[in-house]
Amino acid sequence: MNVEQMEYIVTVANTGSLSKAANELHVSLSAISQSISKVENEIGLKVFIRNRAGAVLTSEGEKIVSKAREVLTKVDELKEEVNRQLDTLSGELKIATIPGPIHLLVEVVSVFKRSHPNVKLEIYENGPVKIMEDVYEQHLDLGLILISDRLIQKHKMLSFEKIRDGKMVVGVRKESPLAKKRTVKPEDLIHETLVLYDDDYIDQYVTETLSKYGSPDILFTTNNTDAIKNAVKRGMAVTLGIDYSFSNQQLRERDIVMVEIEEGEHERVYLALVRHREGQATRVGKEFVTNMKKHF
Repeated sequence: MNVEQMEYIVTVANTGSLSKAANELHVSLSAISQSISKVENEIGLKVFIRNRAGAVLTSEGEKIVSKAREVLTKVDELKEEVNRQLDTLSGELKIATIPGPIHLLVEVVSVFKRSHPNVKLEIYENGPVKIMEDVYEQHLDLGLILISDRLIQKHKMLSFEKIRDGKMVVGVRKESPLAKKRTVKPEDLIHETLVLYDDDYIDQYVTETLSKYGSPDILFTTNNTDAIKNAVKRGMAVTLGIDYSFSNQQLRERDIVMVEIEEGEHERVYLALVRHREGQATRVGKEFVTNMKKHF
């Protein structure tokens, strides 16, 4: 069994599908199928049970794939050592982020890429649940999400590193009475019309916190920041978000004022990096995280 064949069987095990593995590895379905058959014939054991639903590991296959993962980790370590000896940082890094801090991540990527042009970076935007699933299944190297201490305790197989506190703020036009306050209480917002960014945490905040004081009046929800900005500037509504989201140039306007919302009983949240707890951090990943911390 060679390294390529190990990569094939590990990817099929991760995805549960030959076709998904073929797409992820950018090879043909027949190449995957033939490689697995060759491995099974070579070792005299069935690695997968194939059916219309996908590919499921046999009990023997689970042990083989586990060992293959260990070998591939060592191969990656060997490549890292070669790169270190050559003093050239190269490799791949797949990162996903929730929508709010995407502009911050893009800035980090831009600076990092100038210093390390041989590194291939793939950036995705997704919801926190999907990001944690992909990190757990090792489809992603890193995730950037909002997390609370309560949620951290629920995900034992993932490692979280808090890199920035998150504060909920309300964005209002400068003529609004709320703009003159240093802070506002959640109950102050129940009589306001809201225009919201399409984000899981914001939806959770409205559902769990604002709804305690009445039925929130939501004008619309969107991922179009220009639409949100225009609605706020025209006095049609106010908007909610985490403070760093408003550092985005698209929302940062002289006519829009940020006012911090008092935390009260609402759970404190953090912007955090998420990794697989058992995953081997590569040199590329370590260097990228170091750069990210400096920027954030």
